[in-house]
Amino acid sequence: MSALNALMVAVSVAERKRDEARQTLQNAQVAQQAALNQLSQLEGYAQEIQGRWGAKEGATLKPEVMYHHNQFMGRLGHAAGLQSGVVQEQVQRVDAASRQLLATELRLASLRKVLEARRRDVALQQARREQKQTDERAAIKYHSTANGPVGQES
Repeated sequence: MSALNALMVAVSVAERKRDEARQTLQNAQVAQQAALNQLSQLEGYAQEIQGRWGAKEGATLKPEVMYHHNQFMGRLGHAAGLQSGVVQEQVQRVDAASRQLLATELRLASLRKVLEARRRDVALQQARREQKQTDERAAIKYHSTANGPVGQES
């Protein structure tokens, strides 16, 4: 029975680890989505600024204004590039968390199979013991009825 209890504890620990891995994956997915949203906002803002700038192409612009616009767009592009790196890191974290969750689920499934096999073994041993006891009682009863009461001869 202690082996069975140890397996039950192992299954419980594996379930907790699986739940933690599932939570880690969910957190990573939320962070990935937030990073994607931020990248989308940066790209949308850059397109909006470029669209506004394009509407004024016919106008005469001072070189300083063009210089500042180009610098701003460069910085915006740089920020979008950095955010793309953040998105890639989040994708890697989601992948790692998915692999970890899969590993914990496989471990849990194998522990559950071992536990069920042990439970079947214990139940089979118990059934054999009970059958043996039943057979012994039947043999004793048979011998006592076949030989008659003790002290009498047939």
